[in-house]
Amino acid sequence: MDTLSRLAAAGIVSPRDPAAAAGSPPDSDQFAAHLVWCGPAPLMPGRPYVFRLGGLSTGVQVTHIKYRIGPGGGEHLAATRLSAGEAAVVNIALDRPLPFVPFAADPERGAFTMVEGGKDIAVGAIDFALRRADNVHWQALAVDKRSRAALKGQRGCVVWLTGLSGSGKSTLANHVERRLLAEGRHTYLLDGDNVRHGLNKDLGFTDEARVENIRRIAEVAKLFVDAGLIVLTAFISPFRAERRLARDLVEDGEFVEIFVHAPIEECERRDPKGLYKKAREGKIKNFTGFDSPYEVPESPELVLDTAAESPEVLAERIVEELRRRRVV
Repeated sequence: MDTLSRLAAAGIVSPRDPAAAAGSPPDSDQFAAHLVWCGPAPLMPGRPYVFRLGGLSTGVQVTHIKYRIGPGGGEHLAATRLSAGEAAVVNIALDRPLPFVPFAADPERGAFTMVEGGKDIAVGAIDFALRRADNVHWQALAVDKRSRAALKGQRGCVVWLTGLSGSGKSTLANHVERRLLAEGRHTYLLDGDNVRHGLNKDLGFTDEARVENIRRIAEVAKLFVDAGLIVLTAFISPFRAERRLARDLVEDGEFVEIFVHAPIEECERRDPKGLYKKAREGKIKNFTGFDSPYEVPESPELVLDTAAESPEVLAERIVEELRRRRVV
């Protein structure tokens, strides 16, 4: 079934309005749109996908589900995610502006698809550009990240430690930061628990909240790299898509993914915060490794086994990797 047929099957049709297509198509990177979700996994706002409009493509995120469309198209239902076959009105943000024509003006040119892993996971119809997209521009700055990094005698970089709760991410990140500080390096450690006391204090632990948690941290890490810092992050960051987003936000060579591995039995034995005990007792829901998944990195730069080697030894391996990359 083609894109227009899928939209029609979901009741998303619009009378043609030729006046809306007059003139050259404008460019925009934020839209309101009708969307029909077709993917096997739920749609979650903030997760990165690929957007295809005609012969053009770019990265995309659904930034907000305004409402889900009930059966028959008449009812507006609150939603934080979409499952296969569900339709909704959403706001979307592209990685770069694209020329567009509203679906009402030209269904052929106003229809789009979203893709993940080479497969179509959504079809949609552009309603209109969001006006805030027209009023925000990049400001040219006289000092760039290379100048800031050169002043510090290093290269900006993200060292992204991921793994189960209790695997040793924060311990390892602390050891690495102390080593780098002793060498006179400029660093900052973003810790999963600490940021939830401020920046992310409004977020819970549902899958949707975890996606937003990592999206925010990835953006902060990007800013720190722009400042010329070596950024250490210690987050469970359970989903590959969000870790890939964090990598894509910075330049090639500026992201080092480290899988901090320990068997879940060892993590539960350590249980430094008592979280595994609470999860076993049913006092914590959506706990990674129990009732919320952890997606093991497919090709991290380093895999470190904290059950087999000491934090001091593993920290040295990370510092050596940074030296090899000429970060320090």
